[in-house]
Amino acid sequence: MSDDNNLSNSDLPHDDEIQETLQLSGMYENWFLDYASYVILERAVPAIEDGLKPVQRRILHAMKEMDDGRFNKVANIIGSTMQYHPHGDASIGDAIVGLGQKDLLIDTQGNWGDVRTGDSAAAPRYIEARLSKFALEVLFNPQTTRWQLSYDGRKREPITLPVKFPLLLAQGVEGIAVGLSTKILPHNFCELLKASIDLLNGKEVAVYPDFPTGGMADFTDYNQGRRGGKIKVRAKIEEVDKKTLIIRDIPFGTTTTSLIESIVKANDKGKIKIKKVIDNTAKDVEIQVQLAPGQSPDITIDALYAFTDCEQSISPNACVIVNDKPLFLGVDEILRICNQQTVELLRRELEIKKAELLEKILFSSLEKIFIENRIYRDIEECETWEAVIKTIDLGLEPFKPQFYREITREDIVRLTEIKIKRISKFDAFKADELMRKLEDELAQTEHHLAHITEYAIHYYQNLLTKYGKGRERKTEIRNFDNIAATIVAANNQKLYINRQEGFIGYGLKKEEYICECSDLDDIIAFKRDGSYKIVKINDKVFVGKDIMHAAVFNKNDHRMVYNTVYLDGKTGRAFGKRFQVLGITRDKDYDVSQGNAGSKVLYFSANPNGEAEIITIFLTSGSKARIKQFEFDFSTLEIKGRSAKGNTLTKYPVRKIQLKAEGKSTLGGVDIFYDTAIGRLNRDGRGIHLGNFEAEDQILVITRDGCYELTNFELTNHYDESQTLLIQKFEQEAIITAIYKDGSSGTAYVKRFVIETSTANKKFCFISESKGSELLFVSSNDDPTIVYEERLPGKKAAVESKTEKLSDIIDVKGWKAIGNKFSTSTISNIREVEPEDDALEEIGETETHEYDAEVESDTGNSLHVGDTIEFKIDKKAPKDDSSQLDLFS
Repeated sequence: MSDDNNLSNSDLPHDDEIQETLQLSGMYENWFLDYASYVILERAVPAIEDGLKPVQRRILHAMKEMDDGRFNKVANIIGSTMQYHPHGDASIGDAIVGLGQKDLLIDTQGNWGDVRTGDSAAAPRYIEARLSKFALEVLFNPQTTRWQLSYDGRKREPITLPVKFPLLLAQGVEGIAVGLSTKILPHNFCELLKASIDLLNGKEVAVYPDFPTGGMADFTDYNQGRRGGKIKVRAKIEEVDKKTLIIRDIPFGTTTTSLIESIVKANDKGKIKIKKVIDNTAKDVEIQVQLAPGQSPDITIDALYAFTDCEQSISPNACVIVNDKPLFLGVDEILRICNQQTVELLRRELEIKKAELLEKILFSSLEKIFIENRIYRDIEECETWEAVIKTIDLGLEPFKPQFYREITREDIVRLTEIKIKRISKFDAFKADELMRKLEDELAQTEHHLAHITEYAIHYYQNLLTKYGKGRERKTEIRNFDNIAATIVAANNQKLYINRQEGFIGYGLKKEEYICECSDLDDIIAFKRDGSYKIVKINDKVFVGKDIMHAAVFNKNDHRMVYNTVYLDGKTGRAFGKRFQVLGITRDKDYDVSQGNAGSKVLYFSANPNGEAEIITIFLTSGSKARIKQFEFDFSTLEIKGRSAKGNTLTKYPVRKIQLKAEGKSTLGGVDIFYDTAIGRLNRDGRGIHLGNFEAEDQILVITRDGCYELTNFELTNHYDESQTLLIQKFEQEAIITAIYKDGSSGTAYVKRFVIETSTANKKFCFISESKGSELLFVSSNDDPTIVYEERLPGKKAAVESKTEKLSDIIDVKGWKAIGNKFSTSTISNIREVEPEDDALEEIGETETHEYDAEVESDTGNSLHVGDTIEFKIDKKAPKDDSSQLDLFS
């Protein structure tokens, strides 16, 4: 061992030699605050001025320094950025890829990965990038940029870039700092520019996110992107046929890989039932979902939204740095601030340009005076530099009042630097032309400054024209309905019951089977003593002995009605009641009876459609009742709440009760509504009232592809509102009138027919199957009249408006008939109108009028007060046009 390690006790410090005590708590408080401030301001949260984090800003600045119009290796860009960014190359590389995948500021070359599939980009040495034309136009201007030294003091870097565009909202940003986070969603490029123009015009605006992955989104609770807001995003799922679904777009924040994994996981848990998932994604997303036999496509679509990543909930949290402080702002405020900044930057650029033009005009004037007045000759005899400056200054003295500022020594020095060659070839006419152009440009600049708002609007419109093509909205704005997971969950369990011991569950395999259910369902169980409760389904649940009825409970089911007769233990009377159980507290005991000791249920039935049966009641032979057997019809009772007492059936002891006849529903039909915003049916009064439906009724749906389909009225049905032309309650005798274009000939046909098929959930196409065939108009009115526009042949712009009563063109034929030719020209804007009233009368029909004054007819006969005349009305003449009446008597 060395001597350094052999220390004696005398070498150790004594207590009186320790002079300083360090307080760790104070250090922690200060250091943590410094660290938190650094992470918030320098790492995670973007600045309001340019919408960029420091690493992004330094990348773009380094790329501008390197820019020569050609692509650069990303590895080289990372190296250049490290001159400004005090962190590793990996974080810089990830930030460059993130910017490149947003396809706005950077043009990319090579494999940059795919945000839809989750594929990562190739290594930095294999991919290339350069600034886009949009970035070069919008981001940079050294004259309006505020600068600072880089972290090592060797380089100059921008504090913020002078961005003349709401870049923060266009790109979006996400970051986690110390004690706060930010999440600003990307918005549509074109919509932001249009909204900025509307703001400058003093209009109210509303902008909503637009995601690169497409899909659908519900922004009802967006709350301008503030904390507490929420949006729902969904994949676009199409029904190819009754056995196959295809996912076209995926929700923002997911990938095709994670989406498929979530579908497989939901299937393994029994939430959905599918046969296979195939990923066919290439240029476009395409995930094929093949359904298990017997599964409904509509319910499966809802189940995919409920149990997989096909639906995501996103909580925005717009936090930005304003004046070196993090602030939580709404999207509308951020857009307004960006707008104000753009206007101010444009103003500064114009002021700088104005100052430059004034300087150019001033020096051009000085140069012209210096040469035309031969002041340069006066300095030939000057012996000193000061004498030269003084001589030129004296020569310019008579002209100084015409300049906008004083002539300085620097101006005179610049005159002395004019070459003899330029003086000898000076052209006064060209000089005047140049000054005239500069003055025109100055006048235009001053005009822009005086009308800065109009100038900013034109600037935004120019950006929209140059760069807006191909940047249309990808995410469809929709209103979503809430999907009840218990309704759409696949039945992945079987419910069993042990009535005597009082157990129910899906683990009682050896007991009595009741029905199929899902592991999300609630179960309602009624016992002989009149008590009942609702419990969550489980492997084995005790609900109480002597169970007489158990079933899956559907909350707020207004169709389920329970009919019962119970014996009241206190009075000995038998009561009958009809009641509903719409919603109660889980695991709490309730009573069918009045809750008195000794009460019991004598008769019970559960009726899913409100049926009311007829029963026979037998009294005991020892009762004092004269009639010991009588019938009772439950339809005579009103349906009441679960706590209702019911009506007295008898005060005598009951021996038994038997069912005599099954009953019919007393609830009547169900009012069904169609919500066009979401393409779903409901019973809540939202949307179009389709009618009152009985159990056997169906819905008729006609779509743009010229097909019709009969469906039931289950609330789980999906209808694509963008493709649906007609949806209504199906009436067998209704006449369907349609106009369609034949794809092969381009001819428009009209046909009238009655629906002859009865098969449900199957499409029948009634127009030509040629490619390009399209249904133009459809109506279920018996005798529709339409107004349409027809382009006249041979005349490019000539369009004629016409009115036709379609029953005059064709009679009712079979649904497979081709129909009659309607027009060989292009027709558009077809709309149905109300039939005209009888303003036009048929020729030969007579009317009688009595006049109050004397008139003279065409024949010279006088008509007096009280005389009666009859006249014919011209077929094309309105009734009140007396000039067209033909008097004949």
